[in-house]
Amino acid sequence: MPVLIGAAAAVLMLVAVFVGALSAVLPGSGTGGATCQPGTAGSGTGIPAAYLTLYVKAGQRYGMGWHVLAAVGKVESDHGRGREPGIRSGTNEAGAAGPMQFLSGTWAAFGVDGDSDGDKDIYDPVDAVPGAARYLKHEGAPEKIRTALFHYNHSNTYVETVLRAARAYAKAGRPKTEIPSVESGACREAGSFSVQAPEKAAARAIAFARAQLGKPYGWGAEGPGAFDCSGLTYAAYRAAGITIPRVSGDQWNRTPHIPRGREQPGDLVFFNSGPGTSTTNPGHVGLVIGRGKMIAAPHTGTVVQIQTYNRSTLLGFARPAPNH
Repeated sequence: MPVLIGAAAAVLMLVAVFVGALSAVLPGSGTGGATCQPGTAGSGTGIPAAYLTLYVKAGQRYGMGWHVLAAVGKVESDHGRGREPGIRSGTNEAGAAGPMQFLSGTWAAFGVDGDSDGDKDIYDPVDAVPGAARYLKHEGAPEKIRTALFHYNHSNTYVETVLRAARAYAKAGRPKTEIPSVESGACREAGSFSVQAPEKAAARAIAFARAQLGKPYGWGAEGPGAFDCSGLTYAAYRAAGITIPRVSGDQWNRTPHIPRGREQPGDLVFFNSGPGTSTTNPGHVGLVIGRGKMIAAPHTGTVVQIQTYNRSTLLGFARPAPNH
């Protein structure tokens, strides 16, 4: 359960990253304002379908792995199935309430009206799950996930238990759960606009990357269940029949560069960010999809997602060429 904080906690801006995909995995909506359509159903995680949907949606909204939120929900209330006091009504002996076990002061500061019904209900998982994501985000997740979890419950044993459960969920792979339609600008921004790729290979690479949206980041991973940044771009172009180097530094140094402002969908976009990186050894790479957006696997604790690439660490662009 999160520790009690002052009522004066700053309200965070909600960062929506509800993502779309081209095919069965989280497809995007049309540009005419239609809602994002549901993906395929079914899950082997043992998580109730309603909760699984909420974890995925909240993870995308707050930029963290669904598996971390699912692990918190498992430990706190067994996804609402626990029989302990405070889960469905009242409080436990520590004063915590609801399926995500909030203290009243923390809920007052970070509770979310997840279904826009005008009520922030601590016992309703539709409100409690995004509330937990919002609180973890405030405490440093996903970059400082251990710190965030320790603030959620001041116990090192708790932190290790949640992380162990999160790893188990991540190992099971991205859930094939149905995501309810969400009519919002964030939804459209994440996946609705059409991409006119200049080459068939670029279009195939983008289609592959979109199909990975929502999968967890894994350092050194190149699929199928997880990716790091260069593993995603490498796998995307491998699916398109083009071989590029595996790591971001080599991708930058061995792929033809494109002037800024001339980038096109399918180009690689590089960033001078992270320990030991430089203008000749970028530490991060994404795949351009158009309109200032890219698909990328940011860092530990996040998922493959759509982001803007116009930032101070932007280094430049490169365009993979067909194999000869």
